[in-house]
Amino acid sequence: MNPRPALQLFEALGVELEYMIVAADTLDVRPITDRVMHDVAGEYVGEWEQGAISWSNELALHVIELKTTDPAPAPAGLAAAFQDNVCQINDLLAPYGARLMPTAMHPWMDPEREMRLWPHDYSPVYQTFDRIFDCRGHGWANLQSAHLNLPFAGDEQFGQLHAAIRLLLPLIPALAASSPLVDGVPTGMVDTRLEVYRGNARRVPSVAGLVVPEPCYTRTTYEREILARIYADLSPHDPDGILRFEWANARGAIARFDRGTIEIRVVDVQECPAADLAIVQAEISVLRALVAEQFAPYQRQQEVETRELYRLLLATAQAGEQAVIDSPEYLAIWGLDGPITAGELWHHLLEATAAHREQEPDAAAALQTIVNEGPLARRILRAVGTSPDRDCLREVYARLCDCLAQGQMFRA
Repeated sequence: MNPRPALQLFEALGVELEYMIVAADTLDVRPITDRVMHDVAGEYVGEWEQGAISWSNELALHVIELKTTDPAPAPAGLAAAFQDNVCQINDLLAPYGARLMPTAMHPWMDPEREMRLWPHDYSPVYQTFDRIFDCRGHGWANLQSAHLNLPFAGDEQFGQLHAAIRLLLPLIPALAASSPLVDGVPTGMVDTRLEVYRGNARRVPSVAGLVVPEPCYTRTTYEREILARIYADLSPHDPDGILRFEWANARGAIARFDRGTIEIRVVDVQECPAADLAIVQAEISVLRALVAEQFAPYQRQQEVETRELYRLLLATAQAGEQAVIDSPEYLAIWGLDGPITAGELWHHLLEATAAHREQEPDAAAALQTIVNEGPLARRILRAVGTSPDRDCLREVYARLCDCLAQGQMFRA
């Protein structure tokens, strides 16, 4: 058979959504993903295809991932497909007294006590991660994200897409943050998942770097400057090379040359697939405009320093849409003066890129809720107040589970 031609920029997309399995009554985590996979496949498998959407395991036994089976030509219809699979999984979980919970972090999980690794087919990889990094912390055991994969063909397209994604990353938490609570209390951040994620590989710092990837715009440069350094730093801890693959890179966006995509990883999962796909379409519309040089020439896009982007990313992880964007260099990319808030910048970008966005009514309504009422984390904080007790948290997160089950937006 002839190999399939490489997908061109924005010719398709892949989406992955992670959810936690919890007890239907207490909402404590339930490590039973393998039972769900056994129920549908008749054996313990790491992946199961359900037509356009596949189910798969993740490192933690209480997390299940839904993902597009093949590259999708457009976002249209994906929210409904994901929603249908959420309902199927909830039906399978009901006899176990369990259900799916959205958001990027469980608000009171104790990972030291409750973490269980997936014990089946992919377990040597997970055991290696656990041996090197100790996966009992929040940064491994308690985080759920929405990954967006976008294709490229050749170095020129890779460079254009990578430059655009680097510029977009600092703004994502202002739209997508959904993790304001850990250990039963507000953390003071709207995107606590990003905070624990950026430190989960501190034993080998090159694995995550500064989360924002370095300015590499060809495959050769990327493999030399990023992947080779990761593999070299991991080798004393991983002499058998179990982790010597592109997915060991834990930056907020990673190049997957093995499949010709860049995977964006800094997005917190939302309350329902319609919200996730609304954010996906917002991301793609801004990236399309950047690649088309609507805001700034490609050369200028390459010049923004990684540390400045990282500083802005930490600011939006802390304060979300209220974060102050004060970098003249960064604002100039978008044709703006400042300082302005990240929320104001998103208003500008969404208006400027409307022509690049083809949204279904549900996605458009979801995005409007996020823009008008703040990211999910902000709405959760309004609902729980400043000093929530366990009963309050359980009530609010039960509502979030209902939102996921019913495909509805969460309103504070």
